[in-house]
Amino acid sequence: MSRVLVTGSAGRLGRSVVTTLAAAGHEVIGVDRAPGTPAEAAVTFPADLTDTGEAFEVMARFRPESVIHLAAIATPFSAPESVIFKVNTRLAFNVCEASVALKVAGVVVASSPTVIGYGAPGGWAPSYLPIDEEHPVRPWNAYNLSKVVAEQTMKAFAVAGSTRMAAVRPCFVIPPEEWAGAPTQSGHTVRERLDRPDLGGVSLFNYIDARDAAELIAVLAEALPDVPNGEVFFAGAADALARKPLADLLPHVVPGTEPFAAGLTGTLPAFSTAKATRLLGWRPRRSWRSELKDETE
Repeated sequence: MSRVLVTGSAGRLGRSVVTTLAAAGHEVIGVDRAPGTPAEAAVTFPADLTDTGEAFEVMARFRPESVIHLAAIATPFSAPESVIFKVNTRLAFNVCEASVALKVAGVVVASSPTVIGYGAPGGWAPSYLPIDEEHPVRPWNAYNLSKVVAEQTMKAFAVAGSTRMAAVRPCFVIPPEEWAGAPTQSGHTVRERLDRPDLGGVSLFNYIDARDAAELIAVLAEALPDVPNGEVFFAGAADALARKPLADLLPHVVPGTEPFAAGLTGTLPAFSTAKATRLLGWRPRRSWRSELKDETE
C-alpha cells in the first residue's frame, strides 16, 4: 500500500480515480473544496491549493508518495478567461512546487486534448490523423492555454527536481452516471451527442470512460520510475463517440480534415493512445456501445 493524494477528488474524473486507487489497495487522500469525494478515500481535506501556503501544508501534513493533480476549472468559458487561466496555472504550479520541495516520489498532472486547438473560431484543421502526442499544440482560449502551461510547468519541475512526473490528456470524460442519462460536462446527454454530430464533432468525437482514464492514471503513477521523466499521454477510448465512421463524418463537421480523415474507417477514433499502450501496457476497456445498454445501431 502507498499513500496517494488526489486533488479534485470530487470531480467527474477524480471520483473514479479515488475508487480505482482505493480498490488497488492504496491509501487515498482526497483534496477538494466541493463535496462528493467517494467514501473509499481515507481522508477528504478541503484545501485551497491556489494558496501556496495551503498547498505546502497539505503535502507536509499527509506526506504522500504520489500526487494525482486533477483540480482545475474543468470547462472552457465557465468562468471569466482571466480567472480560468489564473486558477488553473496557479494550481499546477503550487502542486508541482510543493511536491518537489517535499520530495514526493511521483506526480501525474491532468492536461487536456483541447491543447491541440480544435474549435478555434478562426478555423482549425489537424496536421494529421489520428492525432498523437507529437501533434502541434495551438491554444486559443484561457482553458487550453492553461493546460499547455500546466504541461510545461510539469516538465520544468521534472527537470529541476528528483520527482518523477507525467501529464495525461483525458478525452471527453464520461463517468458512470452519465451513461445512465445524467448531463455531461457540455450540458447534453451522451445520447444527444450521438444523435447530433455537431455536438461531438468540434472535439473530433473524442471521449473516454472515467474508469478507463482512472486505470491509466493508476498504471502511470506506478510506472513513473520506468518511463522517461516529463512524458505526456493521451487517454481516449478505442472508438469514436459516433455511429458512423469518422471518414464519413469529420469532413462535414470539421472542414479541413478531408486530406486525413479517409483512414478513420469503421469505429477508429481521431486520437491515438498507442503511446500509452507501448510504454505502459494500458488499453481502454469500455465503449459507448457496451455502456449504453439499450443503444440500437
